[in-house]
Parts: sequence; C-alpha cells; structure tokens
Amino acid sequence: MKEFFRTLKSIWDLKELREKVLFTLGLILVYRFASYISLPAINMTQVGSLLEQYRSQGGSKQGAGLLGLLSSFTGGAFSRASVMALGIMPYISASIIVQLMGMAIPYLQKLQKDGESGRNTLNQITRWLTIAVCLVQAPSYLTSIRTIFLPYEQFHQAYYVSPDSFMFWFPSIVILVAGSVFAMWLGEKITDKGIGNGISILIMVGILADLPAAFLQEVSAQTGKGGLGNVMILVEVLFWMLVVLLAIILSVAVRKIPIQYVSKAQARGGINRNLMQGARQWIPLKVNAAGVMPIIFAQALMFIPGLLTNFDESNVFLASFKNVFSWQYNLVFAFLIILFTFFYTAISIPVNQMADDLKRNGGLIPKVRPGKETASYIDDILSKITLPGSIFLATFAVLPAVVYGTIVQTDRFALFFGGTSLLIMVGVIMDTVQQINTYLLNRHYDGLMQSKLSRTSGL
Repeated sequence: MKEFFRTLKSIWDLKELREKVLFTLGLILVYRFASYISLPAINMTQVGSLLEQYRSQGGSKQGAGLLGLLSSFTGGAFSRASVMALGIMPYISASIIVQLMGMAIPYLQKLQKDGESGRNTLNQITRWLTIAVCLVQAPSYLTSIRTIFLPYEQFHQAYYVSPDSFMFWFPSIVILVAGSVFAMWLGEKITDKGIGNGISILIMVGILADLPAAFLQEVSAQTGKGGLGNVMILVEVLFWMLVVLLAIILSVAVRKIPIQYVSKAQARGGINRNLMQGARQWIPLKVNAAGVMPIIFAQALMFIPGLLTNFDESNVFLASFKNVFSWQYNLVFAFLIILFTFFYTAISIPVNQMADDLKRNGGLIPKVRPGKETASYIDDILSKITLPGSIFLATFAVLPAVVYGTIVQTDRFALFFGGTSLLIMVGVIMDTVQQINTYLLNRHYDGLMQSKLSRTSGL
C-alpha cells in the first residue's frame, strides 16, 4: 500500500503525466454527465419506471439481458433514453467494417501502408461511416424502446409528443447521431491528449458505473434466502476475485522467442563462430495479443440479430439472440471471438516487418535463417499461442451464462462475472497502467541522464 501511494505521488509530481490524467478524468466526467441528459421528446422519469416494470415482469429473461448489456456499455444511457444512448458502439461497428473492407479493397490496403497520412484518411472514412451506422441504429433504438413500452397503460406518458409523429422521429434521430459522434470525439481526444485508449476507456467507464448497483441488487437477492444467502455472497466474491486473477494472467501471459544480436565485426568474423558473443534478448509474443478488441468487435456484431427481431418477431432463432444468456447467443458469440482474435492478431502484429527489422539491426533467432524463414517462424508460434488464447478469451466471455442461475441470481451482476464486462475492465485498466508506468520509467531515465551530465560537467 505504501508503494501504491508513492506511485500516485510520482504521477502527481510529473507535470505532463498529471495534466494527461486530469484531462482524461475531465472528459470522462463530461461523458458521464451527458449520459444523464434525456432526449427532449421523452419523459426520463417515466422511462425509468416503465423499464423497471419490464424487468420485474420477466423481461430480464427475454431481452433485458441484451438491454442490460447495451446499457452497461453506455453507462446506463441506453436504458435512460439519453442523448448518448448509442454511445461509442456505432464507432466500433464502423471500425470493424473498415478493417474487414481493408482486406478486400486495394485502396484501403494502400492507405494502411501509407503511414500517418494513410491512417488519417482511414480515420476520416471511419468517422463518416460511424454517422451512417448511427442513422441505422438510431431508428432501431427508438423502435425497441417503443416496443418495450407498448404493453403498459402509461405508454403515452413516456412521450411529450406522439411517438408516431415526424416531430418525434426526426429530432430524436439527429440528437442520437450527434450524441454518438460527440462520444467518438471525446474518445479520440482522450487518446490524443489524455492517457490510454479513449474509446476503450469510455466503454470501461460505462461498465464500472453500473457495478455498485448490480452488486447491491445481487446482495439483496441473496440475503432474502437467509444464512445460506450470506454464504453464497462470500462464495461469489471469492470466485469473482479468482476470475479477475485469471483475466489478469491472460492479459500478461507471453511466449518469449530468444534472439541474439551480433556486431558488424562479429558478423564479418563468421556468425556461427561468434554468435554466442552477441547480446541475448527476447521477443515477447502475448498469448492474447488482440486484447479486448475481439470482444468488442464480436459484441458489436451480436447486436444485429437482436435488432432484426424488430422486423421479424416470429423468428424464434433470432429472438433467442435477445437473451445474452441463451446457448444460441453464447455459441455464436464464442465463435466470433475466436475468429476475431485470429483476425485482429494477424493485422496488428506485422511479422514480416519484425523479421526485416531484426535482419536490419543484426538480430536473428538461433537456428532460423533471417528474412522469410524468421517471419514464418514467428507467424507459426503466434498461431500456436493464439489458439489457446482465443479459446480462453471466449470461455471468459460466455462465463456469465454459466454462472447465472447456478451461482449468481441476478442477470445484472452476472454480466460482470467474467464475460465481456470484466475482460474489458481488466484489459483497459492493464493497458492504461502500462502507459502510466512507461511515463514514470521515462522520467526515471531522464533523471539518471541529468544526474550523469551534472557529475560530468562538475568534473
């Protein structure tokens, strides 16, 4: 604990890092404040009352699981009919589309290789595509909320204007699109001027915002059972801590590939004869190199079947996807996670570039020829460790469906029991902490260099 407070003091003493952290916290507060601003045409108080009735009358088993997941990703904005109801998910969907199209369209492939200018153009394409996705998701959201309200007598009390009128649909769609674009802008600003990945941080903050209320709801459900319920709460907490520990292990697990560097003089004398004289280092390949992105990508696609039920409510198979605890949902979800893990790992780790950099800097893997053979060797190892990593990731993602009804009694808390919510929280927190440690480490190196220069000048 003493070391923890010392680290916090170091963060505060470093001006650049302090400003980045404060900037990030400031934009997070703006995002959270905006999530409580309701659409002008909707009575926010009445919406909350109707949604609570929906959950209490069995909706949690027939669609509120998906509703709860959407709500957690947006920090409750989805269930509050907020201007930020769509959150950052349209941007995630647009990013998936751009990356998938990049594998088939030569123009996008060229942009991916054009360095900074190409990335800027791709980002601009993603932003415009985000607006297009919003224009599809916004009417679907308004329709889904209206569908939930229909069975209740207070239906019309939830709206200040008729939900069938142009004066409701047009302004609401425009505001929802603007809210999602604003969330995207906040995420990009956090990435540029704050600390961590802004898009991932906004999702994590939305998830964490619902954790205390979800836990209190679970405690209330378990304490109603008497003494056994109190024991189950303790079991849940211990098991949850174990799951968090395993998620951290998955995030930091690496396979080290030994490499050796030789100087030009050693290389001229013969690599085989002088190889062992070179410096020995490692290439760390993460077991879960894709991080939380496969979860986010897969989750974005899993929203589609649930939205399609608005157009075909008689389709039983599609209807099952509205329940995030159904076996159909989790089977497809796990498959998509495994698929996206391989896909994202392949596009985020350039093995050919790694092999070229090693060869250029005089580095090589023992018993492996430089160049193409090195790239193939790294790619083979990466494929072997990605398979168990992707399966482990998918297992975590479907864990809520396993514990719900067996250990955990409420679907709201089950979503934090492993699954998407926990993996995103752990992954984003680990990445952010790593960036903070990098700043602190750089500061330490700067201090050593300055001390050395001072001693040298004194001599």
